[in-house]
Amino acid sequence: MAAPRNYAKDILARTLGGKAPEARAADLRPRPPSRDPLPPHLPAGSVHTAEAVEKRRRLLAAQGLSTDRLSGNGAEPRPEDLAGNIENLVGFARLPVGVIGPLRVNGANASGDFYVPLATTEGALAASCHRGACLLSQAGGVTALCLAESVSRAPCFVFDGVVDAGRFLSWALPRTESLQESVERTSRHCRLLDVKTALSGKEVHLILEFFTGDAAGQNMVTIAAEAICRELAANSPVTPRHWYVEGNMSGDKKATMLAFTFARGKSVVAEAVVPARLLRRFIHAGPEDLFRYWQVSMLGGVQSGSIGVQGHYANALAALFIACGQDAACVSEAAVGLTRMDLTEGGDLYVSVKLPNLTVGTVGGGTALPTARECLEMLGCAGEGQARKFAEICAATVLAGEVSIIGSMAAGDFARAHREHGRKGAGR
Repeated sequence: MAAPRNYAKDILARTLGGKAPEARAADLRPRPPSRDPLPPHLPAGSVHTAEAVEKRRRLLAAQGLSTDRLSGNGAEPRPEDLAGNIENLVGFARLPVGVIGPLRVNGANASGDFYVPLATTEGALAASCHRGACLLSQAGGVTALCLAESVSRAPCFVFDGVVDAGRFLSWALPRTESLQESVERTSRHCRLLDVKTALSGKEVHLILEFFTGDAAGQNMVTIAAEAICRELAANSPVTPRHWYVEGNMSGDKKATMLAFTFARGKSVVAEAVVPARLLRRFIHAGPEDLFRYWQVSMLGGVQSGSIGVQGHYANALAALFIACGQDAACVSEAAVGLTRMDLTEGGDLYVSVKLPNLTVGTVGGGTALPTARECLEMLGCAGEGQARKFAEICAATVLAGEVSIIGSMAAGDFARAHREHGRKGAGR
Protein backbone atom coordinates (compact mmCIF):
# COMPACT_ATOMS: atom_id res chain seq x y z
CA MET A 1 0.00 0.00 0.00
CA ALA A 2 1.43 3.34 -1.02
CA ALA A 3 0.76 5.97 1.66
CA PRO A 4 0.32 9.76 1.22
CA ARG A 5 3.08 11.87 2.79
CA ASN A 6 1.16 12.99 5.90
CA TYR A 7 -0.27 9.51 6.42
CA ALA A 8 3.22 8.05 6.11
CA LYS A 9 4.43 10.43 8.85
CA ASP A 10 1.62 9.20 11.10
CA ILE A 11 2.48 5.57 10.38
CA LEU A 12 6.14 6.21 11.22
CA ALA A 13 5.28 8.01 14.45
CA ARG A 14 3.03 5.18 15.65
CA THR A 15 5.54 2.53 14.62
CA LEU A 16 8.33 4.24 16.57
CA GLY A 17 6.05 4.59 19.60
CA GLY A 18 7.90 7.63 20.93
CA LYS A 19 11.31 5.95 20.67
CA ALA A 20 14.32 6.94 18.61
CA PRO A 21 14.72 4.86 15.42
CA GLU A 22 17.84 3.16 16.83
CA ALA A 23 16.03 2.13 20.03
CA ARG A 24 13.02 0.81 18.12
CA ALA A 25 15.31 -1.10 15.75
CA ALA A 26 16.89 -2.80 18.76
CA ASP A 27 13.41 -3.92 19.93
CA LEU A 28 12.74 -5.56 16.57
CA ARG A 29 15.97 -7.52 16.20
CA PRO A 30 15.91 -11.32 16.53
CA ARG A 31 16.43 -12.68 20.06
CA PRO A 32 18.20 -16.04 19.69
CA PRO A 33 17.42 -18.59 22.43
CA SER A 34 21.14 -18.84 23.21
CA ARG A 35 20.92 -15.28 24.54
CA ASP A 36 17.29 -15.18 25.70
CA PRO A 37 15.99 -18.71 26.49
CA LEU A 38 12.56 -19.72 25.21
CA PRO A 39 9.80 -20.87 27.58
CA PRO A 40 9.05 -24.62 27.73
CA HIS A 41 8.00 -26.56 24.65
CA LEU A 42 4.45 -27.96 24.70
CA PRO A 43 4.74 -31.70 25.47
CA ALA A 44 3.36 -34.65 23.49
CA GLY A 45 1.68 -32.58 20.79
CA SER A 46 0.44 -35.60 18.85
CA VAL A 47 -0.62 -37.69 21.85
CA HIS A 48 -4.42 -37.69 22.25
CA THR A 49 -4.91 -38.90 25.82
CA ALA A 50 -6.41 -37.21 28.88
CA GLU A 51 -3.00 -37.41 30.54
CA ALA A 52 -1.30 -35.60 27.65
CA VAL A 53 -3.96 -32.89 27.61
CA GLU A 54 -3.51 -32.37 31.35
CA LYS A 55 0.26 -32.09 30.92
CA ARG A 56 -0.19 -29.34 28.36
CA ARG A 57 -2.68 -27.52 30.58
CA ARG A 58 -0.29 -27.72 33.54
CA LEU A 59 2.54 -26.32 31.43
CA LEU A 60 0.37 -23.37 30.36
CA ALA A 61 -0.80 -22.84 33.94
CA ALA A 62 2.83 -22.70 35.06
CA GLN A 63 3.29 -19.88 32.54
CA GLY A 64 0.32 -18.03 34.07
CA LEU A 65 -2.07 -18.95 31.21
CA SER A 66 -5.54 -20.24 32.13
CA THR A 67 -7.47 -22.89 30.15
CA ASP A 68 -10.27 -23.33 32.71
CA ARG A 69 -13.06 -22.02 30.48
CA LEU A 70 -11.69 -23.90 27.47
CA SER A 71 -12.02 -27.14 29.44
CA GLY A 72 -15.83 -26.91 29.24
CA ASN A 73 -16.45 -26.16 32.91
CA GLY A 74 -18.72 -23.13 32.98
CA ALA A 75 -17.68 -22.14 29.46
CA GLU A 76 -21.17 -21.51 28.13
CA PRO A 77 -22.46 -17.98 28.72
CA ARG A 78 -26.04 -17.37 29.80
CA PRO A 79 -28.46 -16.82 26.89
CA GLU A 80 -29.25 -13.32 28.16
CA ASP A 81 -25.56 -12.40 27.89
CA LEU A 82 -25.54 -13.14 24.16
CA ALA A 83 -27.69 -10.24 22.97
CA GLY A 84 -25.78 -8.64 20.11
CA ASN A 85 -23.94 -11.87 19.32
CA ILE A 86 -26.63 -14.28 18.09
CA GLU A 87 -30.30 -14.51 17.12
CA ASN A 88 -32.57 -17.58 17.29
CA LEU A 89 -30.21 -19.20 19.82
CA VAL A 90 -30.58 -22.97 20.17
CA GLY A 91 -27.20 -24.03 21.54
CA PHE A 92 -23.45 -23.97 21.07
CA ALA A 93 -21.12 -25.47 18.48
CA ARG A 94 -17.92 -26.81 19.98
CA LEU A 95 -14.54 -26.87 18.26
CA PRO A 96 -11.34 -28.30 19.65
CA VAL A 97 -8.67 -25.75 20.55
CA GLY A 98 -4.97 -26.52 20.18
CA VAL A 99 -2.08 -24.35 21.29
CA ILE A 100 1.11 -23.76 19.32
CA GLY A 101 4.37 -22.30 20.47
CA PRO A 102 6.12 -20.72 22.09
CA LEU A 103 6.20 -18.27 19.20
CA ARG A 104 8.74 -15.49 19.73
CA VAL A 105 7.60 -12.12 18.35
CA ASN A 106 9.78 -9.01 18.24
CA GLY A 107 7.14 -6.47 17.32
CA ALA A 108 6.47 -2.80 17.74
CA ASN A 109 3.43 -3.75 19.84
CA ALA A 110 3.80 -7.50 20.47
CA SER A 111 7.10 -8.36 22.10
CA GLY A 112 7.48 -11.68 23.85
CA ASP A 113 6.98 -15.44 23.66
CA PHE A 114 3.39 -16.48 22.96
CA TYR A 115 1.41 -19.70 23.17
CA VAL A 116 -1.15 -19.19 20.39
CA PRO A 117 -4.62 -20.84 20.53
CA LEU A 118 -6.09 -22.25 17.30
CA ALA A 119 -9.66 -23.58 16.98
CA THR A 120 -9.90 -26.04 14.09
CA THR A 121 -11.01 -29.51 13.05
CA GLU A 122 -8.39 -29.78 10.29
CA GLY A 123 -5.84 -32.38 11.24
CA ALA A 124 -2.20 -31.35 10.63
CA LEU A 125 -2.93 -27.60 10.82
CA ALA A 126 -1.93 -27.08 14.46
CA ALA A 127 1.04 -29.42 14.04
CA SER A 128 2.24 -27.50 10.99
CA CYS A 129 1.88 -24.06 12.60
CA HIS A 130 3.53 -25.40 15.76
CA ARG A 131 6.51 -26.63 13.76
CA GLY A 132 6.81 -23.25 12.05
CA ALA A 133 6.54 -21.42 15.39
CA CYS A 134 9.29 -23.52 16.96
CA LEU A 135 11.53 -23.03 13.92
CA LEU A 136 11.07 -19.25 13.86
CA SER A 137 11.56 -18.96 17.61
CA GLN A 138 14.83 -20.91 17.43
CA ALA A 139 15.90 -18.48 14.70
CA GLY A 140 15.43 -15.53 17.06
CA GLY A 141 11.78 -14.80 16.41
CA VAL A 142 9.56 -12.87 14.04
CA THR A 143 9.87 -9.13 13.48
CA ALA A 144 6.34 -7.72 13.11
CA LEU A 145 5.01 -4.23 12.45
CA CYS A 146 1.41 -2.99 12.36
CA LEU A 147 1.84 -0.16 9.86
CA ALA A 148 -1.61 1.30 9.35
CA GLU A 149 -5.21 0.84 10.42
CA SER A 150 -8.56 1.96 9.09
CA VAL A 151 -11.97 0.46 8.39
CA SER A 152 -13.91 1.56 5.33
CA ARG A 153 -17.54 1.92 4.41
CA ALA A 154 -18.52 3.07 0.91
CA PRO A 155 -21.98 4.65 0.65
CA CYS A 156 -23.47 5.45 -2.75
CA PHE A 157 -25.67 8.40 -3.79
CA VAL A 158 -27.80 8.12 -6.94
CA PHE A 159 -28.87 11.18 -8.97
CA ASP A 160 -30.76 11.87 -12.20
CA GLY A 161 -27.57 12.25 -14.21
CA VAL A 162 -23.87 12.98 -14.18
CA VAL A 163 -24.35 16.76 -13.94
CA ASP A 164 -26.30 16.50 -10.68
CA ALA A 165 -23.87 13.90 -9.40
CA GLY A 166 -20.97 16.26 -10.17
CA ARG A 167 -22.75 19.18 -8.44
CA PHE A 168 -23.25 17.05 -5.32
CA LEU A 169 -19.61 15.98 -5.34
CA SER A 170 -18.27 19.54 -5.73
CA TRP A 171 -20.48 20.62 -2.81
CA ALA A 172 -19.66 17.67 -0.52
CA LEU A 173 -15.88 17.48 -0.88
CA PRO A 174 -15.07 20.83 0.85
CA ARG A 175 -17.26 19.74 3.77
CA THR A 176 -15.62 16.42 4.55
CA GLU A 177 -13.70 17.71 7.58
CA SER A 178 -16.94 18.91 9.21
CA LEU A 179 -18.42 15.42 8.90
CA GLN A 180 -16.41 14.35 11.94
CA GLU A 181 -19.07 15.99 14.11
CA SER A 182 -21.66 13.55 12.79
CA VAL A 183 -19.27 10.66 13.48
CA GLU A 184 -18.62 11.75 17.05
CA ARG A 185 -22.35 11.70 17.80
CA THR A 186 -22.41 7.96 16.99
CA SER A 187 -19.29 6.81 18.89
CA ARG A 188 -16.56 8.26 21.09
CA HIS A 189 -14.08 5.77 19.61
CA CYS A 190 -14.73 6.31 15.88
CA ARG A 191 -12.86 8.93 13.84
CA LEU A 192 -13.14 9.79 10.15
CA LEU A 193 -9.68 9.62 8.57
CA ASP A 194 -10.22 10.20 4.86
CA VAL A 195 -12.79 10.34 2.08
CA LYS A 196 -12.13 8.98 -1.42
CA THR A 197 -14.59 9.46 -4.27
CA ALA A 198 -15.65 7.57 -7.38
CA LEU A 199 -18.04 9.09 -9.91
CA SER A 200 -19.68 6.54 -12.23
CA GLY A 201 -22.36 8.13 -14.40
CA LYS A 202 -25.14 9.24 -12.11
CA GLU A 203 -23.76 7.39 -9.06
CA VAL A 204 -21.35 8.90 -6.54
CA HIS A 205 -19.48 6.50 -4.28
CA LEU A 206 -17.83 7.92 -1.16
CA ILE A 207 -15.19 5.62 0.30
CA LEU A 208 -15.07 6.62 3.96
CA GLU A 209 -12.07 5.49 6.00
CA PHE A 210 -12.47 5.39 9.78
CA PHE A 211 -10.28 4.73 12.80
CA THR A 212 -12.11 2.40 15.21
CA GLY A 213 -9.71 2.02 18.14
CA ASP A 214 -9.43 -1.51 19.49
CA ALA A 215 -12.68 -2.73 17.93
CA ALA A 216 -12.79 -4.50 14.57
CA GLY A 217 -15.36 -1.79 13.91
CA GLN A 218 -17.70 -3.20 11.26
CA ASN A 219 -20.87 -2.08 13.04
CA MET A 220 -19.26 1.11 14.26
CA VAL A 221 -18.41 2.36 10.77
CA THR A 222 -21.82 1.35 9.40
CA ILE A 223 -23.59 3.52 11.99
CA ALA A 224 -21.13 6.39 11.46
CA ALA A 225 -21.50 6.18 7.67
CA GLU A 226 -25.27 6.30 7.96
CA ALA A 227 -25.05 9.47 10.06
CA ILE A 228 -22.82 11.07 7.40
CA CYS A 229 -25.20 10.05 4.61
CA ARG A 230 -28.21 11.51 6.38
CA GLU A 231 -26.43 14.82 6.96
CA LEU A 232 -25.26 15.06 3.33
CA ALA A 233 -28.63 14.07 1.89
CA ALA A 234 -30.48 16.53 4.10
CA ASN A 235 -28.29 19.52 3.25
CA SER A 236 -27.22 18.86 -0.34
CA PRO A 237 -28.27 21.49 -2.92
CA VAL A 238 -29.10 18.52 -5.18
CA THR A 239 -31.36 15.95 -3.58
CA PRO A 240 -30.28 12.38 -4.36
CA ARG A 241 -32.88 10.01 -5.79
CA HIS A 242 -31.60 7.27 -3.51
CA TRP A 243 -28.69 6.63 -1.21
CA TYR A 244 -27.32 3.41 0.24
CA VAL A 245 -25.05 3.06 3.25
CA GLU A 246 -22.86 0.62 1.27
CA GLY A 247 -22.41 0.59 -2.49
CA ASN A 248 -20.15 -2.50 -2.50
CA MET A 249 -16.92 -0.56 -3.01
CA SER A 250 -15.43 -1.02 0.45
CA GLY A 251 -14.24 -4.61 -0.08
CA ASP A 252 -16.13 -5.70 3.05
CA LYS A 253 -15.71 -9.48 3.50
CA LYS A 254 -14.51 -9.99 -0.06
CA ALA A 255 -11.12 -10.62 -1.64
CA THR A 256 -10.47 -7.49 -3.75
CA MET A 257 -7.56 -5.51 -5.13
CA LEU A 258 -8.55 -2.70 -2.74
CA ALA A 259 -6.41 -4.55 -0.20
CA PHE A 260 -3.30 -3.22 -1.92
CA THR A 261 -4.51 0.39 -2.28
CA PHE A 262 -5.50 1.15 1.32
CA ALA A 263 -5.81 -0.68 4.60
CA ARG A 264 -9.11 -2.18 5.63
CA GLY A 265 -8.48 -3.17 9.20
CA LYS A 266 -4.81 -3.46 10.15
CA SER A 267 -1.97 -3.52 7.60
CA VAL A 268 0.78 -5.73 9.04
CA VAL A 269 4.14 -7.07 7.85
CA ALA A 270 6.21 -9.81 9.50
CA GLU A 271 9.63 -11.23 8.61
CA ALA A 272 12.36 -13.56 9.77
CA VAL A 273 15.75 -14.86 8.68
CA VAL A 274 16.02 -18.62 9.21
CA PRO A 275 19.47 -20.23 9.31
CA ALA A 276 20.04 -23.12 6.92
CA ARG A 277 20.97 -25.50 9.76
CA LEU A 278 17.61 -24.91 11.48
CA LEU A 279 15.69 -25.46 8.25
CA ARG A 280 17.37 -28.80 7.73
CA ARG A 281 16.70 -29.77 11.35
CA PHE A 282 13.01 -28.80 11.47
CA ILE A 283 11.90 -28.90 7.81
CA HIS A 284 14.35 -31.46 6.33
CA ALA A 285 15.04 -29.15 3.38
CA GLY A 286 17.52 -26.40 2.64
CA PRO A 287 16.97 -22.68 1.91
CA GLU A 288 17.40 -23.29 -1.83
CA ASP A 289 14.65 -25.91 -1.79
CA LEU A 290 12.12 -23.57 -0.16
CA PHE A 291 13.13 -20.64 -2.36
CA ARG A 292 12.73 -22.75 -5.50
CA TYR A 293 9.27 -23.93 -4.48
CA TRP A 294 8.26 -20.35 -3.58
CA GLN A 295 9.21 -19.26 -7.14
CA VAL A 296 7.05 -22.03 -8.59
CA SER A 297 4.11 -21.09 -6.34
CA MET A 298 4.36 -17.42 -7.32
CA LEU A 299 4.07 -18.28 -11.00
CA GLY A 300 1.18 -20.62 -10.29
CA GLY A 301 -0.61 -17.95 -8.26
CA VAL A 302 -0.20 -15.35 -11.01
CA GLN A 303 -1.56 -17.73 -13.65
CA SER A 304 -4.55 -18.62 -11.47
CA GLY A 305 -5.52 -14.95 -11.07
CA SER A 306 -4.93 -15.00 -7.33
CA ILE A 307 -5.35 -11.64 -5.54
CA GLY A 308 -2.09 -11.70 -3.68
CA VAL A 309 -0.01 -14.87 -3.66
CA GLN A 310 0.48 -16.95 -0.53
CA GLY A 311 0.24 -20.52 0.70
CA HIS A 312 -2.67 -20.71 3.15
CA TYR A 313 -3.20 -17.56 5.23
CA ALA A 314 -6.88 -18.51 5.64
CA ASN A 315 -5.98 -21.65 7.60
CA ALA A 316 -4.15 -19.99 10.48
CA LEU A 317 -6.37 -16.89 10.44
CA ALA A 318 -9.66 -18.82 10.54
CA ALA A 319 -8.45 -20.94 13.46
CA LEU A 320 -7.15 -17.91 15.35
CA PHE A 321 -10.25 -15.82 14.57
CA ILE A 322 -12.62 -18.49 15.86
CA ALA A 323 -10.57 -19.10 19.00
CA CYS A 324 -10.36 -15.38 19.82
CA GLY A 325 -13.90 -14.26 19.03
CA GLN A 326 -13.24 -12.47 15.75
CA ASP A 327 -15.68 -12.21 12.84
CA ALA A 328 -14.77 -15.37 10.92
CA ALA A 329 -16.26 -13.99 7.68
CA CYS A 330 -13.51 -11.36 7.62
CA VAL A 331 -11.04 -14.13 6.77
CA SER A 332 -12.22 -13.69 3.16
CA GLU A 333 -10.43 -10.34 2.98
CA ALA A 334 -7.83 -10.88 5.72
CA ALA A 335 -6.38 -13.83 3.78
CA VAL A 336 -5.39 -11.57 0.86
CA GLY A 337 -1.64 -11.11 1.12
CA LEU A 338 1.86 -11.74 -0.13
CA THR A 339 4.49 -14.22 1.00
CA ARG A 340 8.08 -13.37 0.04
CA MET A 341 11.18 -15.56 0.17
CA ASP A 342 14.81 -14.86 -0.70
CA LEU A 343 18.27 -16.24 -0.08
CA THR A 344 20.63 -14.17 2.04
CA GLU A 345 24.27 -13.65 1.12
CA GLY A 346 25.17 -16.09 3.89
CA GLY A 347 22.99 -18.83 2.42
CA ASP A 348 20.12 -18.56 4.89
CA LEU A 349 16.42 -18.03 4.13
CA TYR A 350 14.64 -14.67 4.35
CA VAL A 351 10.85 -14.93 4.56
CA SER A 352 8.14 -12.31 5.03
CA VAL A 353 4.37 -11.98 4.91
CA LYS A 354 2.26 -8.92 4.18
CA LEU A 355 -1.34 -8.79 5.42
CA PRO A 356 -2.90 -5.53 4.23
CA ASN A 357 -6.48 -6.29 5.32
CA LEU A 358 -6.41 -7.75 8.83
CA THR A 359 -9.78 -6.84 10.38
CA VAL A 360 -9.37 -7.74 14.05
CA GLY A 361 -10.27 -6.30 17.43
CA THR A 362 -9.82 -6.96 21.13
CA VAL A 363 -13.05 -5.32 22.34
CA GLY A 364 -16.64 -5.72 21.15
CA GLY A 365 -18.18 -8.45 19.03
CA GLY A 366 -17.38 -11.95 20.24
CA THR A 367 -14.27 -10.98 22.20
CA ALA A 368 -16.15 -10.85 25.53
CA LEU A 369 -17.45 -14.42 25.30
CA PRO A 370 -15.81 -16.69 27.91
CA THR A 371 -13.62 -18.92 25.73
CA ALA A 372 -12.70 -16.08 23.35
CA ARG A 373 -11.66 -13.89 26.25
CA GLU A 374 -9.60 -16.69 27.74
CA CYS A 375 -7.80 -17.17 24.42
CA LEU A 376 -7.15 -13.43 24.15
CA GLU A 377 -5.93 -13.40 27.76
CA MET A 378 -3.56 -16.25 26.88
CA LEU A 379 -1.97 -13.85 24.39
CA GLY A 380 -2.14 -10.84 26.71
CA CYS A 381 -4.51 -9.22 24.21
CA ALA A 382 -7.83 -8.92 26.03
CA GLY A 383 -9.44 -5.48 26.26
CA GLU A 384 -8.48 -1.97 25.25
CA GLY A 385 -5.07 -1.03 23.92
CA GLN A 386 -4.30 -4.50 22.56
CA ALA A 387 -5.59 -4.62 18.97
CA ARG A 388 -2.30 -3.69 17.28
CA LYS A 389 -0.49 -6.25 19.44
CA PHE A 390 -3.01 -8.92 18.45
CA ALA A 391 -2.62 -8.02 14.77
CA GLU A 392 1.16 -8.53 14.98
CA ILE A 393 0.68 -11.92 16.66
CA CYS A 394 -1.75 -12.87 13.88
CA ALA A 395 0.87 -12.00 11.26
CA ALA A 396 3.60 -13.94 13.09
CA THR A 397 1.29 -16.98 13.29
CA VAL A 398 0.59 -16.73 9.56
CA LEU A 399 4.35 -16.57 8.90
CA ALA A 400 4.83 -19.75 10.95
CA GLY A 401 2.20 -21.51 8.85
CA GLU A 402 3.72 -20.30 5.59
CA VAL A 403 7.25 -21.47 6.41
CA SER A 404 5.94 -24.86 7.43
CA ILE A 405 3.64 -25.53 4.45
CA ILE A 406 6.17 -24.26 1.88
CA GLY A 407 8.82 -26.35 3.62
CA SER A 408 6.55 -29.38 3.52
CA MET A 409 5.98 -28.93 -0.22
CA ALA A 410 9.70 -28.43 -0.83
CA ALA A 411 10.65 -31.50 1.22
CA GLY A 412 7.99 -33.66 -0.42
CA ASP A 413 6.27 -34.67 2.82
CA PHE A 414 3.00 -32.72 2.48
CA ALA A 415 0.85 -35.77 1.70
CA ARG A 416 2.57 -37.88 4.36
CA ALA A 417 1.84 -35.25 7.03
CA HIS A 418 -1.84 -35.33 6.14
CA ARG A 419 -1.87 -39.12 6.14
CA GLU A 420 -0.45 -39.10 9.67
CA HIS A 421 -2.36 -36.15 11.17
CA GLY A 422 -5.36 -35.45 8.98
CA ARG A 423 -7.22 -38.77 8.54
CA LYS A 424 -9.21 -40.80 11.00
CA GLY A 425 -11.51 -43.78 11.37
CA ALA A 426 -12.39 -46.15 8.56
CA GLY A 427 -11.29 -43.70 5.88
CA ARG A 428 -7.62 -44.09 6.72
